[in-house]
Amino acid sequence: MPKIALIGAGSMVFAKKLIGDILSFDELSDSHIALMDIDKHRLTQTQRVAEAMVENEGLETTVSATLDRREALEDADYVLNMINVGGTEPFENEIRIPEKYGVKQAIGDTTGPGGIFRGLRTIPTILGLADDMEELCPDALLLNYTNPMAILCKAVFDATNIEVVGLCHSVPHTAEAIAEYTETPQDELEYWVAGINHMAWFLTCEHDGESLYPALKEAYDDEETYRKDTVRFEIMKHFGAFPTESSHHMSEYLPYIRTDDALIEEMAGTNFAERMPTATYLEGWLARSEERDDPELDVDLNEVSVERSEEYASRLIHSLETGTQRRFNLNVSNESNAIENLPADACVEVPVFVDGTGLHPASVGELPTQLAALDRQHSAIYELAVEGALEGNREKVHQAVKLDPLSSAACSLDELHEMTEELIEANADYIPDLEWPSKQNPERAVPADD
Repeated sequence: MPKIALIGAGSMVFAKKLIGDILSFDELSDSHIALMDIDKHRLTQTQRVAEAMVENEGLETTVSATLDRREALEDADYVLNMINVGGTEPFENEIRIPEKYGVKQAIGDTTGPGGIFRGLRTIPTILGLADDMEELCPDALLLNYTNPMAILCKAVFDATNIEVVGLCHSVPHTAEAIAEYTETPQDELEYWVAGINHMAWFLTCEHDGESLYPALKEAYDDEETYRKDTVRFEIMKHFGAFPTESSHHMSEYLPYIRTDDALIEEMAGTNFAERMPTATYLEGWLARSEERDDPELDVDLNEVSVERSEEYASRLIHSLETGTQRRFNLNVSNESNAIENLPADACVEVPVFVDGTGLHPASVGELPTQLAALDRQHSAIYELAVEGALEGNREKVHQAVKLDPLSSAACSLDELHEMTEELIEANADYIPDLEWPSKQNPERAVPADD
């Protein structure tokens, strides 16, 4: 009877999906699911739905709900993290302040100034969670769903003894897209994917032993198909591999597209999700927040049932509990040298075999040089962001932003300095205290305008 704690369970739609996944396995149906959130209203909504699922299915699962994180964590076997720290104000700052400087982020939750500052405001909380785990459930596995994935996982790698793995659905979603573009049944695809979160690469993708890349290249030449995924098709054309994040999101990992409104319009896809406007995720998040704050629960509890989604968490837990071997693409530390030409302390997304003995990252070898170069730049940014947060080092946060490809394509160094200072001041209530190293070491120079 494993105890599975969901931290940030007030995100009812996602929590319901994960709970349904867990309950869909007979071997996990006697679990204790501990729900925790700081928002009582949203937590209560999730609790009611979870209890209805258990009752409607006639399961032995027990459900508890608490506003106390430590209570939820005590003796847990698995901890699923899906928190959002800070709410509306810092999120708007992270998108709108860079937008004033010409940095037009589409999503802004994993990379760029938005991802860096979301990381800064989330690191203290996830480290607090890990500290509690070290005391209350030191052998539990932390399954992280919260973005920025690579930054948060690396912070836990670097500052705690807790085992953490990052879960993201971008690989199966990309496999679904490739299956559509090549008119191939998705369940018949064979692929090998590695890189970093949201910038991993389909190194191979086959059907019946034949590579699908020739078919993808034909799809590139078909205007209707090309318009469904413009940026990813262009990246495949110029760098030789299909990436794992949508065109809309991928566009902000690169310096080539989002600095010019005409080019953004030219690259816009046929679906709204791929039209690539600025602040799409922010605006959608604000709309969903209003819906979630509705005092009425817009769910028929008598009709709530258990269904299994594409998310990895339940399958991963099931493999660890039953010994069933599965392979997932997961975000793990590169300490095992899974990708030889990325830093050993980076967070990488690689094939991982999971069974009753634990998690076993596969050895990928070296990425092609051009793909490793793209991933190394972002890995360096994430490293600086984590070091800046852990050390309270203002200079490293500045350097992380100045290395961001989209920001550096849009702004001068002085503009990036001013933008970063504005972000630090606007979000001071949510991020660690940051000082210039010169305050600790007089030999280090402080920028003249500070």
